[in-house]
Amino acid sequence: MNQPIKNKGGEDVKKLLITGFEPFGGENINPSWEAVSRLQESIKEYEINKLLVPVVFGDAAESVIKAAEKIRPDVIIAVDQAGGRDAVTPELVGINLRYAEIPDNNGNQPKDEPIKVGDENAYFSTLPVRNIAEAINAVGIPSRVSYSAGAYVCNDLLYTLLSHYDGSGVKVGFIHIPYSKEQGKEPSMELEIIIQALTVAIENID
Repeated sequence: MNQPIKNKGGEDVKKLLITGFEPFGGENINPSWEAVSRLQESIKEYEINKLLVPVVFGDAAESVIKAAEKIRPDVIIAVDQAGGRDAVTPELVGINLRYAEIPDNNGNQPKDEPIKVGDENAYFSTLPVRNIAEAINAVGIPSRVSYSAGAYVCNDLLYTLLSHYDGSGVKVGFIHIPYSKEQGKEPSMELEIIIQALTVAIENID
């Protein structure tokens, strides 16, 4: 029987898949991927696996599920920017709704369509979102729990993952972040601060 892999601290190594989105809406960068791609390769007991996902309804979730089939993660965290927010906001719930004020990167623009016909109206995150927000605040970075991931591709990804992994034991969650300073919009946050916030989030999953 294989023994669990241990890290340098003697802890069992777990796998975490964390995703960032490509740019959308006319932006040249997306701070979610800029931050995710710069995370350390291991954080606490987690081996960090990173994935860039498309801003396309359906395709985003499909790409994550496909990657997860190979990685077999214990935890999946999706990250994206939320223009207008001034804090790092772990999402509490994903809803069974697609609504796009702007087209996705393939030109899709659904209006009040269900993500999965006949499925639950909503699924709650299986991450400890309040603990995560409190931990991020504790290191001096603004954070609060969000009760709406919208109805664009972010919510589409969160809802689909929560539905797919419901009852599986795989923890799933979503974190929205502000614009980064490089985008020249306000409110914004330094990229290094966003990276720190995501690191703290991962450190407080359990």
